[in-house]
Amino acid sequence: MNKEQFDKLLSLILPGIDPIDVTDKSAMCSQYVMYMINRTASMFEWQGLPETIPQRFIELTLQLRGYCAIAKHENDLYAFYGGLGGEPDVYYMPTVFTVANPALNYSANLRIGEECAVIPNDTLYMGLIPLFTRYATMLSENLVSLRVAMINSRITDLISASDDRTLKSAKQYLEDVETGKLGVISTNEFLEGIKTAPYGSDGHYNTITSLIELHQYYKASWYNDIGLNANYNMKRESISRGESQLNNDALLPLVDDMLNNRKIAAEQVNEMFGTEISVKLSSSWEDNIEEIDAELDALKNGGNDNPDNDPDNNDPDNPDNVGG
Repeated sequence: MNKEQFDKLLSLILPGIDPIDVTDKSAMCSQYVMYMINRTASMFEWQGLPETIPQRFIELTLQLRGYCAIAKHENDLYAFYGGLGGEPDVYYMPTVFTVANPALNYSANLRIGEECAVIPNDTLYMGLIPLFTRYATMLSENLVSLRVAMINSRITDLISASDDRTLKSAKQYLEDVETGKLGVISTNEFLEGIKTAPYGSDGHYNTITSLIELHQYYKASWYNDIGLNANYNMKRESISRGESQLNNDALLPLVDDMLNNRKIAAEQVNEMFGTEISVKLSSSWEDNIEEIDAELDALKNGGNDNPDNDPDNNDPDNPDNVGG
């Protein structure tokens, strides 16, 4: 297969690729959220689910909607999304789950705890969309600012012309330079008819640098909120192992809450319907928890409580010396 044949085959596989309009903040925000959901969809691993309940539906519904319910229909268990209501119980929690599923031609008002088990994503049934939308909005706004700064950085001089003829000649000169041609000035009138003023400065570079740092900060904070360690060093210098681990404690609360709610709900489903469903952390989240637990065990077993006083931290050959 030659290069021309390969390019033709590739064009059949790939869709048309055009530049993205980063100024469309609504579209950019949606893309950020969807790509993050693609990541968090693998946060938990469900085991023992019936064939009629795909893990994908459970996790997408929990993360996008905040809750779902497991109920039996015609001797099969299904996961449903519906409305919560009924007369509140003694702890002001809903007692009825209303489901309407056109594909199964099934609708009912199910008593929670008797006919169905509700699985919340988190304690407040919020899901992840409010959190994700906040970060996606800030990243989209920053991306627009970064685009403007990048475009402005292309301008090194401002050119003013005294008449239309000179203006036309100046535009042609700039177009020739942009396309890679040698710009030629034919008359002195052109030089005498235009004025230039320097525009570019170190301020453009500093602005772009600050916007890139802000972008990385938002992304790192977003990952930290969902339990992934994405340290961002604002110091612009070497940091010690202790500093690199300062945010470990902040990684766990939301993930722990989500996992705990899933485990409690799985036990309720098992008790109601005789299943053996279980759930645990998966993928990078499981690895991250194991690393944090190993670090805590090392400290409990006589490790140095103050990593900054560890002489190994100053050793450039020590792989734990982050950023050195």
